[in-house]
Amino acid sequence: MDNIQFWIWLIVVVVGLIARASKKKTPEGGAPSNRGPQEHKPISFEELLREIQASKAPAPKPVEQPTTYIDYDDDLEEEIKPLATASYKTEDEIYATYEKAKSEAFNRASLEETMHVEDTVVNYEKFNRYKRTKRKPQSVGIAQAFKNPASFKQAFIMSEILTRRF
Repeated sequence: MDNIQFWIWLIVVVVGLIARASKKKTPEGGAPSNRGPQEHKPISFEELLREIQASKAPAPKPVEQPTTYIDYDDDLEEEIKPLATASYKTEDEIYATYEKAKSEAFNRASLEETMHVEDTVVNYEKFNRYKRTKRKPQSVGIAQAFKNPASFKQAFIMSEILTRRF
């Protein structure tokens, strides 16, 4: 408990020192000022009048220099370009291409002629791992254990587990 109080007081002291140091501001000379507000040199009436007149007088307008403009568009190429012309096939060319492909179709071999059944892989064993196997219920195994005379010890333990005492 004493250790915690020590650290709390230490933190309070450090925060106080930091706050006190931040309140003292050093003037531009570098050394802290010891003079109070009463020791400032009083301002004369003439100096005060000059300050008031200077604040009322409008600020002189800056002299505007003429601006020169540079035309950067001189070196550019033409902005509006003509649209590209599309070359469309006439109906005669389209029909000629269709008739040519139709006549060549009789010279090509058909799918039935090119496909051989021997080349087809017919292997269905890879799907066997997706088949569901039927499992026997656990009660069937327990019933067989009770019927088997060789497993009397196991059957006795099972009967002790399954019988309710209370």
